Amino acid sequence: MLKAINIISFDVPFPANYGGVIDVFYKLKYFHKKGIKVHLHCFEYGRGEQKELEQYCESVNYYKRKTGLASFLGNKPYIVQSRVSKTLKENLLQNDYPILFEGLHTCFLLDDEQFKERLKVVRNHNIEHEYYEHLAIAEKNPYKKQYYKSEAKRLKLFEDVLTYADIALSISENDFHYFQKQYPTLKNVLVPAFHQNEAAIIKEGKGDYALYHGNLSVGENIRAVEFIVDEVFNDLEIPLVIAGLNPSDEVKKLIDQYQHVRLVDSPTDDEINELIANAQINFLYTQQATGLKLKLLNVLFQGRYCIVNSQLLSGTSLNEECIVVDEVDEMKRAITETFLKPFSSNMIAERKQVLKNYSNDQIFLKMMNVLENSPQIK
Repeated sequence: MLKAINIISFDVPFPANYGGVIDVFYKLKYFHKKGIKVHLHCFEYGRGEQKELEQYCESVNYYKRKTGLASFLGNKPYIVQSRVSKTLKENLLQNDYPILFEGLHTCFLLDDEQFKERLKVVRNHNIEHEYYEHLAIAEKNPYKKQYYKSEAKRLKLFEDVLTYADIALSISENDFHYFQKQYPTLKNVLVPAFHQNEAAIIKEGKGDYALYHGNLSVGENIRAVEFIVDEVFNDLEIPLVIAGLNPSDEVKKLIDQYQHVRLVDSPTDDEINELIANAQINFLYTQQATGLKLKLLNVLFQGRYCIVNSQLLSGTSLNEECIVVDEVDEMKRAITETFLKPFSSNMIAERKQVLKNYSNDQIFLKMMNVLENSPQIK
């Protein structure tokens, strides 16, 4: 029986307001709910220490991430080298509990001889080198583009450190198949992301706008907004809300050009949930077929119609609950038709049935099954 665990988080996992930290925060919250003591170790680089975490963890340890030029030197990827910490190693050696490494970012100790007998589990949030290759494609700034390309190469080489892990937890079906093929001796298990939704709460009837939301300072999402506003909704007479954190100046200028498009700048969690719930259409788009898009899960648990492109669904089995379109003309047609149709109680019941496999209960049971059957636990 698993009684306690060390979790190494790449960032301070609160507030839970972007992809990876959402999975980390709701995971440790759920572990606490189930009586498992969590010793949280997190790298801090701007979010500060968060008292909220103390109510779910047996201990919370912070380590300053070493951002800056020195972390670019050497062969390790910057996202790994900047998280190397002697103090973290010392703290982990104070107990003999399993270690959950959140992302390749935190894996600098994975091949350390002193942890040879410990149960070591890696949560793969992405195929990181592919993720950075896509960031390079989406980035316009030449210096950032070069950084992303260089980091992608280093990450691909560093990824072999996974051979020292006992278990890999993949977040999407695509990632699962990749790691299974790449590392056949590694115990690889598909475990979807933990999330904020305890149950599907979807409103019947009809909303009066379409919504796109995301971190609006990230290159990938900026390109998505440009595409959605300039090519899809440009000539539709349907109100569109663009909502998200830290919108860039280029996003603001673009939205100002259209009377039927409104920007909601850095909404709170409650505000974004309300926008999702009241929208008629949640429109999600990406050019990156990486990981499991947590905002897709959030939208399906809380929103009405969900229109997406096939890249966004990559690695999931949620196709039946989305309207999947890839061409601009198809998108315009789907939006126009769906905007007039109320969301029925039958549709809600069907959605709830599909989402049972993505409940935190099911995700937790799947994770515990693999951890508790490991030889190091017995």
